[in-house]
Amino acid sequence: MTAPLQGVRLLLVEDEAMVAIMLEEMLKGLGCEVVGVAGSVAQGLDALEEADRRLDAAILDVNLGGEKVYPVADRLAAKGVPYIFSTGYGLAGIAQGYARVPALAKPYGPEALEETLLTVLGDRAG
Repeated sequence: MTAPLQGVRLLLVEDEAMVAIMLEEMLKGLGCEVVGVAGSVAQGLDALEEADRRLDAAILDVNLGGEKVYPVADRLAAKGVPYIFSTGYGLAGIAQGYARVPALAKPYGPEALEETLLTVLGDRAG
C-alpha cells in the first residue's frame, strides 16, 4: 500500500531556513517531492515560473521577513494550484480575502500537515 501523498510535488515558500529544512523532511516522510524551496516572494514567484513540470500544491509561510506571501498565492490560484498557509502569527493574521485558504499554525506536526494537504488536494492525492 502506498502513502496517500506519495509522489505529490510541492513548492515550499518559507523564509526560516531551519523551519524549511524540518518541513522538507516532514514532507519527504509523507512521500512528497519538494520541487522548490523559496525564502522570499520574489524567489517564490521565480520558482513558480521555473516549475514547468507538474506542481500539485504549495505550502506558503504568510510572513516572509515582513513581506506577505499573497502575490505567490495569487499566482498559484491563477494557475489552479492549491496551496495552504503556514503561519507563526496565528490564523487571525491572515488577510480577510484569504480566509478560506486552509492554514496551519506553527508549530505543527506531520499528522496535521498530511491531513491539510489531503484536504486541499482532494482527488489529486494518491
